[in-house]
Amino acid sequence: MSYPTILRRLLHTFLAPLILAAPLARAADDVIARVGDQEIKATQVTPYLDNLTESDRAALLKNPAALSQAVRTLILQQILLKEAIATGWDKTPEVAEQLERLRQGAIAETYLQSIAKVPEGYPSEEEIKTVYEARKSDLQVPTQIRLAQIFIAAPKDAPKDAQDKAKTRIEDVAKAVKAGDFAAVARDKSEERETASRGGEVGWLAETQIQPEIRSKVTSLSKGSVTEPIRLADGWYVVKVLEVKEAHTATLDEVKDQLVKLLRTERARANREAYLAKLQQQSPIALDELGLSKLLGNKK
Repeated sequence: MSYPTILRRLLHTFLAPLILAAPLARAADDVIARVGDQEIKATQVTPYLDNLTESDRAALLKNPAALSQAVRTLILQQILLKEAIATGWDKTPEVAEQLERLRQGAIAETYLQSIAKVPEGYPSEEEIKTVYEARKSDLQVPTQIRLAQIFIAAPKDAPKDAQDKAKTRIEDVAKAVKAGDFAAVARDKSEERETASRGGEVGWLAETQIQPEIRSKVTSLSKGSVTEPIRLADGWYVVKVLEVKEAHTATLDEVKDQLVKLLRTERARANREAYLAKLQQQSPIALDELGLSKLLGNKK
């Protein structure tokens, strides 16, 4: 595999998804990293951020390790780039040819994006309401339950004495919960430390997201109720139902932002396809299918 190919894969595999998520709140001249005595400033990162999707950005912001790794990859790419230019690598025929293909592709793609761009005022309030009414049947929100848990580890392949001790601990937990405050017991006794720090709170889950063994116990409970100990493969659980939201059709306010994004994406795609179809009508393309097959077959 050639050096340019490795570099391109680094950019596509690590750089693009990572830099999307980098925070934009910093000033343009802020230093975000150092390599020896060299400073890496926000202005060297922000050009890569514009094409990131909101979901990519959100995912990276939730995963600091992934974000850090992405930034490290970008910095490595910058170091590699400096070395390559210093050796004149960018002037070699192979690299120059690849750069020209990338340049041509970028020009054509950004031009097409400008043509397919959706007007700022789309969709109108009336269009949003019309689409909402037409798609209501697809906007069902399942029953959601906000849960808290207390967990005692006891893998089923653990020695019998360890399992017996875990069973005793969960029985003590169940008694303590009945006699006191669930959150306090969770903070003190639960062996799942992340939820323990929140008084056992797991958060909102759709019914389908809850493990079947727990779902069968909690769906019939009312707000504030607590289950008996539940045995799963990894250990014992005592679960409390904090709140319940019954299944319902999402309101317009709940889905308006998503509908706007969806409609703008659909319109941009339609604009793009319509323009490409127009181009093909204006400039019909006749292909030699057999010749193309031979070209592919001769590729080494």
